[in-house]
Amino acid sequence: MPLSAATAGGSVPPALEENPSPQDGDGYGVIDIPGVVSLDEEGFPSQIPYEDSPPNTAGERSATSAGKSSFAADFYSCGADWSSLLSPEDRRHSGGFGSVHSAKKLKQANLFQVWGFKRNGAAESDSASSIESCKPNQCDSFTGGGESVGSSERKIVKPENLGSILRDTGKEFEKSKSSHKRKESREEVRVTRTCPFYKKIPGTSFTVDAFRYGCIEGCSAYFLSHFHSDHYGGLSKKWSHGPIYCSPLTGRLVQMCLSVNPLYIHPLEFNVEYVVCGVKVTLLEANHCPGAALIHFGLSNGQCYLHTGDFRACKQMQAYHTLVNQHVNVLYLDTTYCNPKYNFPSKEDVLNYVVKVTKNQLKVHPKTLVVVGAYSIGKECVYLAISKALGVKIYATASRRKILLAFGWSELSDSLCINGNNTFLHVLPMSSLRLESLKDYMKTYKEKYTAVLAFRPTGWTFSEKIRNDLELIKPISKGNITIYGVPYSEHSSFTELRGFVQFLRPDKIVPTVNVGNAATREKMQSYFRDWLKG
Repeated sequence: MPLSAATAGGSVPPALEENPSPQDGDGYGVIDIPGVVSLDEEGFPSQIPYEDSPPNTAGERSATSAGKSSFAADFYSCGADWSSLLSPEDRRHSGGFGSVHSAKKLKQANLFQVWGFKRNGAAESDSASSIESCKPNQCDSFTGGGESVGSSERKIVKPENLGSILRDTGKEFEKSKSSHKRKESREEVRVTRTCPFYKKIPGTSFTVDAFRYGCIEGCSAYFLSHFHSDHYGGLSKKWSHGPIYCSPLTGRLVQMCLSVNPLYIHPLEFNVEYVVCGVKVTLLEANHCPGAALIHFGLSNGQCYLHTGDFRACKQMQAYHTLVNQHVNVLYLDTTYCNPKYNFPSKEDVLNYVVKVTKNQLKVHPKTLVVVGAYSIGKECVYLAISKALGVKIYATASRRKILLAFGWSELSDSLCINGNNTFLHVLPMSSLRLESLKDYMKTYKEKYTAVLAFRPTGWTFSEKIRNDLELIKPISKGNITIYGVPYSEHSSFTELRGFVQFLRPDKIVPTVNVGNAATREKMQSYFRDWLKG
C-alpha cells in the first residue's frame, strides 16, 4: 500500500511498516519503566505482564488468576517490539539487553551547546522556559480547523466526550474494582529519571514520546508519535498524568492493548490543523508503521518545529502542504540509520524479491510453509504482498488478528483466516524466526508441510556487500528450514535523510536516536552541516 502524495482532502493511507529490529528508539536504555517487564536477549519480554502486576515487575499470576488471560497479556506475548536501544555497533558486541555493561547504557548528556540551544538556570530548569506558556490542565479542549480535510467548521472536543470516540473499537476502560476485592497496597514506583530536553518542544508545555518519565512537571500535553514500545513505554491503565495526543489508529491501540483510560486519549486526524494550548498542531503520515505520524508544531511567535518520531523519508513528503508552506526552524530527526553505510533498497524492490523467492520455493517444494516475522504492528505489506501475488489467506494468532482488524483496512481484514491449516502463509513474532523454533512450529503442521521458508524483514539485515543487489542475499538453512533476512527498512537510509533535510533546510537539527555517544553526535552534526551547505 504505497504512501499517497496527497496531503489534504483525505487521510493518507498509512504505510505498512514497523520497527526494523529489537532496537528502534530514542537513544536511551529502556530501564525503570513503570509496567514494563524485563527483556530477553532478543529485546522481547521475558515474562508477560498481568493486570495485577505492580510497576517495574515481571507480573506473576496470582492464584486466583492462574487460569485467566487478557488481551493485553496476549498482546505482549505475540511479539511486542521491545527495544534495547543500543547503536548497531554496541548491539553486535552485546549478548542482549541484560548483558550490556553499565558503561554501554545510553545516558542523557549535556547536549544544549552541541545543538545550539541556550540553557537557563540549573539542571532542573531545563524545561522551564518551554513550559511556562501553558499551565497544566489548560488543555481541557482544543479546536479543529486548518487544512481542507473534512468539515471546515471549528470543533471543540472536550475530555468528557472522548470516551465514546474509541469505545467501539477497543476494550472499554476498566472501572473501579468491586468493594470486596482488596485494594492494592503497593505504591507506584517513583520515576526519578529526567526527561531529556530533546523530548520537549521549546516554547510550549508539550513533550513527545516521553511517557517513561512519568508525570513531567509543567507538561500539559503528551504527544505519541506511534505505537511502538520504545515510544509508548510507561503508558498503562494507571496513566493519569495528562492528555495524550496521537493519530486515531494509535489511540485505538493504546486503549485496546494498554487499557489506558480513553478520557486521556485525544485522537488527531492526519492533515488537519488543530490548536492545542494556542499551538497549531498537524499530524502527517510518517511512512513508518500503521498510525505513525510526523508532528508539526506552529507557535504563535512564528516558530515551527517538526518532530519525525520514527519515519522513512520519501519523495511524497515533499508534497506535504504543511511542509511546503512553512519553514521548519528546528527538526527533531529520526537518526536510526544516520550512517553512510546504510543505503537500503526501496520497499517495492524488497517486496518483489520476497514474492519471487516464495514462488520459486513453491515450484520446487509445493508443501512449503511460508512464515513472515513481525512485531506487534508493522510488516503488514510483506505478508500482504505474498497473499495478493499468490491468492492465499494469511494466518495470524487471535491477538494479532485483533490488532490487525483494528486498523480498519478491508484489504488486510479480508485476507485473514483463523485456522492455520487453511493456508500456507503464517505470521509469527520476529523472535520465533530461529531454526529450532521454526522446526518445532512445523511439527504442528507436519501432515501438511515438509519445509519452511521464513522471512525476517528488517533494516538491520542490510549488508554493505549486498546493498541494492538483493540476489546476493545468502539465507540461513538447516535441513528443511530456510530463513531469509531481507532489508525491508521502516526508517530512512542515509541518502533519504539527506534528501529530506535538504528539502526542509531547517535552522537546526536535533537527532533523537543514537545520541548517547559524543563522538556519534558530532559525526551526525558534521553530516547535517554538509547537507545544509550552499
